[in-house]
Amino acid sequence: MTGLDQRQDVLGDAEGRRRNPYLALIRTPGTMAFSATAFVGRMSMSMYGLGTVLLIASLTGRYGVAGTVAAAGGIGYAAFGPWTAQLADRIGQHRVLLTQVMIFAVTASAFITCAELRAPFPVLLVTGVLAGASLPSTSSMVRSRWSAMLSARPRQLHAAFALESVNDELIFVIGPALVTVLATQVFAAAGVGLASVLAFSGTLMFALQHGTEPPARPRPPRVRRQRLTWRQRLPTLPAPGLVMLGPALLVLGAMFGSIDLSTVARATELGHRPLAGLILGTYALGSAIGGLWYGSRQWRAPVGHRFIITGAIAVGCAATFWAVPNLIALDLVCLVSGLAIAPTLIAGYAILERQAEPHRRTEALAWLGSTASIGVALGSAATGHILDAYGARAGYGFAACCGAVAVAICLAGRRKLATAGEEPAPALAMP
Repeated sequence: MTGLDQRQDVLGDAEGRRRNPYLALIRTPGTMAFSATAFVGRMSMSMYGLGTVLLIASLTGRYGVAGTVAAAGGIGYAAFGPWTAQLADRIGQHRVLLTQVMIFAVTASAFITCAELRAPFPVLLVTGVLAGASLPSTSSMVRSRWSAMLSARPRQLHAAFALESVNDELIFVIGPALVTVLATQVFAAAGVGLASVLAFSGTLMFALQHGTEPPARPRPPRVRRQRLTWRQRLPTLPAPGLVMLGPALLVLGAMFGSIDLSTVARATELGHRPLAGLILGTYALGSAIGGLWYGSRQWRAPVGHRFIITGAIAVGCAATFWAVPNLIALDLVCLVSGLAIAPTLIAGYAILERQAEPHRRTEALAWLGSTASIGVALGSAATGHILDAYGARAGYGFAACCGAVAVAICLAGRRKLATAGEEPAPALAMP
């Protein structure tokens, strides 16, 4: 690089600090098209599980059964998410997504039909798992596209990750309110049905955009060795940060799943069940506001420090939900509590993006979402039985306990997280 090029880079970086970083993203050709279609495709993130709960609960009158079926779908989604992301890294996103979306159309239709026909619980469980396992996930893939396009421009990549996290939160603003109104005011299967249609159409449009798709990166051939130890034969994590981020996001996901279900139960107890979606939307709106602010700033603190601090703030605020006396107060507390959620997730994705090798980047990002999804599923299943036995306040208490465990995990690994993402590290063997 010549001295003139270096001076131009410095001037461009200084100009970027003065400008809104999001404007540069919007002006980049092709980016808004794949970001918008991915937004539509992952609307199901906030709608499918809640729609399943509302559908099954309306048919059985039991939150425990509804939460278990929703959890089964969530576990299926989380279990297959990293595998499909790994395939996308190796053979290309469009080939994976086009196949997956066709399978999902069949399995989702089968699940909704079985629910409407009041099929036995084992049938609902199996079809729920199949639908969840085939539910397309564009969340990690859209971030992988941003990473491939902006790898040489870290400030814009930081803003792009923030933008996608804000999109995620807008999905959770719109989705819960929409699915709750449809399931309670139209007919029970309307919410999960619309979620399926959006997942199919959005993913299809996203997959057909070949121009912005990262090139397929087959796994490099391994060097043949005469003798391999048992540790060398183990599969490796796509990024070492998952050692701490995985368990922390698992328990945070359980907290979020518990909050979702407890909010539905609390609104039902107070005679205003349709307002549950609005309250959950406010929770996500606070997160979107926090994410926009976080992504527009340049941070000096290490990204691992930021993850710990924002995660602790989100947990501390959520621990007050059980004591809130009415839905108006709950709505206000949710708005404030949500401010720290998106910054926590942005920091987590940033750590993995910096650590992962190019041929495993999508897989690493998918692992973060999958561990959170497993946590949501487990939290929903456990909370459903708690709600049946003890009510909504106990459900919020369980969420607070999950949050406390997440903070404890972060504090136990604070030295690793404090420097995580600053320098790439070699892959670790899976425990």
